[in-house]
Amino acid sequence: MNCSNGARYVYIRFFVDKIIASETPGYSGACWGYNFDWESRAFFQPKFTPTVVASSFIANALLDAYDITGEQCLLDKARSTCDFFLKDLNRTEDADGNFAFSYSGNDNAIVFNASLLGSRLLARVYHHTGEEELKIIARKSVAFCCNHQKPDGSWSYGTYSFHQWIDNFHTGYNLECLTDYRDFTGDRSFDAVIEKGLDYYLKTFFTSEGISKYYSNKTYPIDIHAPTQLVITLAKLNRFQEHRALIDKVVNWTIDHMQDPRGYFYYQINKYFHSRIPYMRWSQSWMFYALAIYLRQVKELSRQPNPRVTHENLV
Repeated sequence: MNCSNGARYVYIRFFVDKIIASETPGYSGACWGYNFDWESRAFFQPKFTPTVVASSFIANALLDAYDITGEQCLLDKARSTCDFFLKDLNRTEDADGNFAFSYSGNDNAIVFNASLLGSRLLARVYHHTGEEELKIIARKSVAFCCNHQKPDGSWSYGTYSFHQWIDNFHTGYNLECLTDYRDFTGDRSFDAVIEKGLDYYLKTFFTSEGISKYYSNKTYPIDIHAPTQLVITLAKLNRFQEHRALIDKVVNWTIDHMQDPRGYFYYQINKYFHSRIPYMRWSQSWMFYALAIYLRQVKELSRQPNPRVTHENLV
């Protein structure tokens, strides 16, 4: 694929070319997997096995580039990833015809945040192309996951017996994806689900000191992705200002306790030890992303004609 004609940003082109070169071949659409073997509680995935999670994040990055440059080939590539979701992933249906996407084409695991990441991409591509099929399928997969929300507003990680924990950042993923689905399609059918889930999320996973709990029923390990997802989720839901005090408390605690004097951020704090490994993807990139969103939100708030917002409470 040659996207060089009319490209306006050389640095975007460099990263796009790297992304496209790392595709996993042999599938119905553009897809990606990790460049290492990995094993979860449900399955083993050989390196480069394409997954709904990796593919959705990468396709969304291509759409971000498309929004900046207007290069049609970037939208086309993200649309191709939809074909991977539609044709190569397995589906688990319920009695109403709604369904969850599998994690990869090699399994039938139902992991709610993973399926919703697929739903979000379909909705975002629909927003650009107007293909009703993408919207219809996205809604069916969203409905499946929403129907598995518990009465208190929570979701377990998945449906397997060993996936019954409830954790912080995957709950944030769910809320983020549901909000994006709503905004890209205009379908507000699941607003009550989002509100109930957000209420549970905020009341359950953050302590009065600003510690981000990992699980609904215990704090450790304190994982760097939990505080970062709080910033991302509340910005996505347009609730940043409403919950600014909580955000500041959590971000400050994280900087005070999880940033190394050399600048990088730790992976996890456990009860009896720290894991200070400077993982680039899991720790540094997520924290960099969250802090960038934080600063952008603060800048936007400072421009609003709101007498309650002063310089002093923006620093």
